[in-house]
Amino acid sequence: ISDENLQLFTWNSITVDWNLVWMPTGGQCYAYRICGRNSYCDPNTTPVCNCIKGFAPRDPHAWLLDGGNGECLRKTPRSCSDDKFVHLKSMKLPDTTGVIVDSRIGLQECGERCAKNCNCTAYANMDIQSGGSGCVIWTS
Repeated sequence: ISDENLQLFTWNSITVDWNLVWMPTGGQCYAYRICGRNSYCDPNTTPVCNCIKGFAPRDPHAWLLDGGNGECLRKTPRSCSDDKFVHLKSMKLPDTTGVIVDSRIGLQECGERCAKNCNCTAYANMDIQSGGSGCVIWTS
């Protein structure tokens, strides 16, 4: 068993080897924090880690050698008035330490609040069931 993925193996006494019989959907991407800052995991790409649009690997050579596990940095300096958010679907949310949460508002108002806060780096629905509700704002 790898330390990053839950996998089920069976022992084959004929081949004298372990056979992988099951791993969670998403493979490597099932593990939390498999990719570095400002990146996301896509099991259909090589490497599986990809920088978010507007970001690039800190060290492109090391990025390729390490399977895309490095950090991604902004391509341009941050501009509070001109920056726009990239819509990412079906993502695991980042660490929620120090987030701002408001269960009374929806995604649109959440985005508006985030746009007014220059420290805001991301926002999402708090609950994605039934069309989504609530607001989570990341500021680091």
